[in-house]
Amino acid sequence: MKIRLSEKIGYGLGDMSSSMFWKLFGAYLMIFYTDVFGISAAVVGTMFAVTRVWDSFFDPVVGAVADRTSSRWGRFRPYLLFLAVPFGGIGILTFLTPPFGQTGKIVYAFITYALMMMVYSAINVPYASLLGVMSPDPADRNTLATYRMTFAYLGSFLALLLFMPLVNAFGGGNGGGPMLGWLTAPQAGWLMAAGVIAVVCVLLFLGCFALTKERVRPVRQGKTSLKTDLRDLLHNRPWWILLGAGVASLVFNSIRDGATVYYFKYYVDETAVGSISFLGLPFVLSGLYLAVGQAANILGVILAAPVSNRIGKRRTFMAAMAVASVLSVAFFWLGKDQIVPIFILQAFISVCAGSIFPLLWSMYADCADYSELQTGNRATGLIFSSSSMSQKFGWAFGTAITGWMLAQFGFQANAVQSAETLQGIRMFLSLLPAAGAFLSLVFIYFYPLSEQKMRRITHELEEKRTAAADRQ
Repeated sequence: MKIRLSEKIGYGLGDMSSSMFWKLFGAYLMIFYTDVFGISAAVVGTMFAVTRVWDSFFDPVVGAVADRTSSRWGRFRPYLLFLAVPFGGIGILTFLTPPFGQTGKIVYAFITYALMMMVYSAINVPYASLLGVMSPDPADRNTLATYRMTFAYLGSFLALLLFMPLVNAFGGGNGGGPMLGWLTAPQAGWLMAAGVIAVVCVLLFLGCFALTKERVRPVRQGKTSLKTDLRDLLHNRPWWILLGAGVASLVFNSIRDGATVYYFKYYVDETAVGSISFLGLPFVLSGLYLAVGQAANILGVILAAPVSNRIGKRRTFMAAMAVASVLSVAFFWLGKDQIVPIFILQAFISVCAGSIFPLLWSMYADCADYSELQTGNRATGLIFSSSSMSQKFGWAFGTAITGWMLAQFGFQANAVQSAETLQGIRMFLSLLPAAGAFLSLVFIYFYPLSEQKMRRITHELEEKRTAAADRQ
């Protein structure tokens, strides 16, 4: 059955929603905790590591539960319907700054951030798993993955472009005393800007639920035990390779995103540049830098399908990460006054980064087919939960490294930084991401599911599904 354009767009709306908050967390949550809420960088790094590692192990639980869900809406779509509002609500609470002491602030940040990551898993793992059951055709999956990542980067682009202007608009700039109860004007600005993003995210997830449909049914209709599913997963060699590549890729992305605002605030000194007018709205330099990255990501997503169809997913992935690694090393040598080269390298690196993620999602769907052919059991949710798990591990390691190394380099919030600190901040956008990109290249080098092999797997599965349907 041909998938209509409206369904492709509907599927894309889901990742547009989750990516808006995900990018805000990656780009702004570290500096929100250190410079707005008043928590030390070392503590924030530890909090990110603990909560995200814990939540990473929560992802397979969600996947296993989703695989066993049965409803009139299917296995995975009900989660989009019932968790959209909690997703937005807890996202707002994450940016609330209650007037607690230092210990209270840390406890509140731990609880709200952990809850946000758990509800993110509970809605995003089923959403990701939809890709494996909307169509059995690998070409359709490539297309759906392309729509997904295009809308994801579009959502990230809009969120990153508009978030700080919203913060400044609601908060009345960077100064001011109490505005809303105990909140200062900047704190209120952050909270209300998060509220705007949350409302949009809720509506997008509901739209995804309304426009998508589940079609693929497993060859074996009976339910298997979780022990069997886990055993099959742990023996799935392509899955292990993608897990490693996914973690390394997210380390590459998370370090760059998490340190961007620090780079422009303390190294480039964007306040000296002032706001830049774009489309009649004032934007800060760091916001434009991040938005340019998202626009370039979209270009990378668009290029991924035609390039991978020509030379293969594995080769496309390796080439993109090789170029990203080299350009990231070159980024280290740029001076703070070289704004144009900084933006140019950001664009090219982001094209490379954008191209790999639709490939990863499509490869996870291939892993589900590979596992089903090998075992007769299709644990789509469990396999796709590993993609979310790799994201969490990657962001955990990347942001934890950022927080810990900021503390190690002597970072002090809202103060003039030492030469050692500035040197470290420069490394966050260059040498450290380069290492992550190169490591992901090494992992994907060993990925065994070529396009020819997947065509054989798809054909054999179709024959088995047809035979199973004839027996019923």
